[in-house]
Amino acid sequence: MKICRFHKDRIGLVQDDEVVDVTSALDLLPQLRYPLPRHDPLIAHLDQLKEAFLVAARTGERRPVRELAFDSPVANPGKLVAAPVNYVKHLEEARAQKDLHQGNAAQVRVIHETGLFLKATSSLIGPSEPVTLRFPDRRSDHEIELAVIIGKRADRVSAERALEYVAGYAIGLDMTVRGAEERSMRKSIDSYSVLGPWLVTADEITDPSQLDFELKVDGVTRQKANTRDLVLSVPELIEMASRFYTLEVGDVIFTGTPEGVGQIEPGNKIHAWIDRIGSMEIDVT
Repeated sequence: MKICRFHKDRIGLVQDDEVVDVTSALDLLPQLRYPLPRHDPLIAHLDQLKEAFLVAARTGERRPVRELAFDSPVANPGKLVAAPVNYVKHLEEARAQKDLHQGNAAQVRVIHETGLFLKATSSLIGPSEPVTLRFPDRRSDHEIELAVIIGKRADRVSAERALEYVAGYAIGLDMTVRGAEERSMRKSIDSYSVLGPWLVTADEITDPSQLDFELKVDGVTRQKANTRDLVLSVPELIEMASRFYTLEVGDVIFTGTPEGVGQIEPGNKIHAWIDRIGSMEIDVT
């Protein structure tokens, strides 16, 4: 099942080249009062909503995918977790290019040593919104990544059971501005976390370690790889993250980017594709 958010307050099922509006199924969600939960309510009730989505799809309005403006498929993540240099060739690339390591290649360490980092949830957008360069005088780079959406509260979960805690997958863009500041600060700029175009439920991708993906800028391929090349796999990333902090429902894990990261400039158009998920295009302003 492919579940999307569009036009700010609508929920849809993606079926071939169409989206069928199933927003009426959200009436099943419990009404919330203060204090609000830390998790995303839709993701928390996804199992119950699936059947309601299918029922609503029988009569829901259908519209072509190309006509819709898609939002992030997760509206209220508690946190965005990200994996640095989680592909060997990107590690080599980061050490070799001065622009990427700010003249201190020794600080580009393997993920087993650095661990993970957090991005501000305020940086999250969907593909219908542009990536806006806040510091046009500095280099900003694209990084395509498989994004994992957590479906059950995960506290000290083993890698062997980690995939049981996944609600689904999406395409993620972990944008970054280069500089001397801490990584989490440079990657938390408004619009520097892109998620989309929809959430593909975990039952449709039983093995996230065999997915081809590609990123193009203005039609030119910049990054192309397969998730089999991850240093730490999706289950291992969930294990690592949940050792240090509880993963709440709706939290998003950006799993890392391969080699080929490159600078973007206003006017560019980014095309991102991941096998079995789909594709999305994002403008840069």
